[in-house]
Amino acid sequence: MDSQPKILTPRVLIISFLFVVVVPFLPLLISRQWDWWQAWVYAILSIVAFVISRALAARRNPGLLAERSRFLRHEDAKPWDKTLAPLVGLGGAAIPLVAGLDARVGGSAGFSLPVEIMALAAILAGYALGSYALIENAYFSGMVRIQTDRGQRVVSSGPYRWVRHPGYAGGLLVYLATPLFLASVWAFVPAVFLTVVLIIRTNLEDKTLQAELDGYRDFAQRVRYRLLPGVW
Repeated sequence: MDSQPKILTPRVLIISFLFVVVVPFLPLLISRQWDWWQAWVYAILSIVAFVISRALAARRNPGLLAERSRFLRHEDAKPWDKTLAPLVGLGGAAIPLVAGLDARVGGSAGFSLPVEIMALAAILAGYALGSYALIENAYFSGMVRIQTDRGQRVVSSGPYRWVRHPGYAGGLLVYLATPLFLASVWAFVPAVFLTVVLIIRTNLEDKTLQAELDGYRDFAQRVRYRLLPGVW
């Protein structure tokens, strides 16, 4: 009998469809501006980045997607992360939602094309860094927990040579650049809120790992910075 956990449950399929397909298209669906090329690029890039990163991660670390599919169902997840993790997901969805509403009512004046191109480059860099971290780290769970059931150990290769939490660093690049690319000043409100949440989560996760994961304190001494080299 197959003892491998089932990944594609109805719950996972529904959540994946909402966050992977619907959310990236929110700016277009809400604004009804079908000629908004930036929104098309944002949606397609978000979906392609998700699919490619998960496919590569599953190929390298077969148990990772099963681990991530149990989002909010880990009994040993840290209590504070049962609040912070959903806030990260909702905050990420709020950015394109607000951008779509902003475009519909014509609230923001927008940004120049060079600024939008630089923002697009930042989004690409953010997706690349986050995907690199996901592929490199077999323990890249959706919840903060010490994965004793999976034999968790410290990962110090790949982007973890530069910062201790490259997945969060890549996410922050995407979140803060998206309002610029989608020309929405109001979208900075959820982006800034999400930045604060991620900084808090990074700090709490780092303290947890230093206290409970063998070898992490030594790793933290070698890789000094959590999110941004030279800053924090």
